[in-house]
Amino acid sequence: MIAAVIMCLLISLIVLGMPIAFTLAFCGALGLYLEVGLPSMFSVLQTTPYRTAASFLLSTVPLFILMAELLARGDIVQKLYRACYLWVGHIRGGLALAAIAASVGFAVLSGSSTAAAAAMSRISMPEMRRYGYSESFALGVIAVGGTLSIMIPPSLPLIIYGVLTETSIGRLFLAGILPGALTALSYVVTIIVQVKRNPDIAPPTEKHSWSDRLSSLPGTSPAIVLVFLVLGGIYSGAITATEAAAVGAAGAFFISFIVGGLRWKGIKEAFSATLTTTSMIFAIIIGAMIFGYFLAITQVPQALVVWVGELPLPSWIILLIIILLYLVLGFFIDQIAILILTLPLIFPLVLSLGYDPIWFGIILTKTVEMGLVTPPLGLNVFVACGATNARVEDGFRGVGPFLLGDLVVIILLIVFPSIATFLPSLM
Repeated sequence: MIAAVIMCLLISLIVLGMPIAFTLAFCGALGLYLEVGLPSMFSVLQTTPYRTAASFLLSTVPLFILMAELLARGDIVQKLYRACYLWVGHIRGGLALAAIAASVGFAVLSGSSTAAAAAMSRISMPEMRRYGYSESFALGVIAVGGTLSIMIPPSLPLIIYGVLTETSIGRLFLAGILPGALTALSYVVTIIVQVKRNPDIAPPTEKHSWSDRLSSLPGTSPAIVLVFLVLGGIYSGAITATEAAAVGAAGAFFISFIVGGLRWKGIKEAFSATLTTTSMIFAIIIGAMIFGYFLAITQVPQALVVWVGELPLPSWIILLIIILLYLVLGFFIDQIAILILTLPLIFPLVLSLGYDPIWFGIILTKTVEMGLVTPPLGLNVFVACGATNARVEDGFRGVGPFLLGDLVVIILLIVFPSIATFLPSLM
């Protein structure tokens, strides 16, 4: 009964707009007080914040965020976009294809979707406006392009998932490569289909010479070096995922400062944005750990596993219900908060149903990725519209067709799990 009351209070406070970190901490503390008394509650509150924040694995979070912010404030991403534009910009819809290609490049270099959306908004939107692209179409491309940083490693949600479930982050990174590439391909197909149906949304641009195209490639070399340092180090076994975050942040700083146009103002902005984002994530994690102690005492996760196991339903239907739950949560809650809030309940259930934790991590990441571009929260849409002084309604209208592609990718991952598990199986 206490657990049911606390869960109802938790949902009510979230709906009323109370910050999720404080909601989790308050409800967890109240539940502990009701279950085990005041001394035990104070013991948890005294020790949990430090023990959680001092986790060695969680040091990857601020470092990968810093890496993304440093790159977003230099001109390495602009050089990536320029190269993609020179190669495919002359095709009808080519500027949109170039934006997706550059977003893939940025995703490989960082794990922050909002940094990717902000950077691509500043770089690609002026070009698409100059050539008469539809406003909603252009905003949709930029917003969904930013979500690629959620799936393609290094990915912050995959790191959070690995830490909370004690799953290998290196294997999760490998598992995200093919689904990330498949997601990018679905966006390319969506762009081509939209342009075929309505050519007016993406007028053609001028064709560039081969010399211009080839001369753009050296400008992308710093990005290639950084990818080799980070992902090459992880997959070769030379460094761990945690060490790779430090290497990536240091590499992003030196490369962006020396050849990437990063200056003092951009450095200050990058550190400020990193501090803000990291504080939010760590506050949510600490609140979730306090709430997790309460759940452990009440044994709600174990009871849920037993109850679902006794349902007269096949495991695949239960999985579909879980996926639908995450899609609905993505409408209202930040993707990191969703992971931290639900994994203590859902992960034991998924394991009891016999599903692979690596595969489920990819499925879960893919579903919360969609929440970045769905109303009313749709953080990437707000970032893209805010950076370009565009209407939010146009942004949400533009992402609609791309969400169909995302659903197709989820279906393929369910029907063919080897898309996610093949590369980790070789590790």
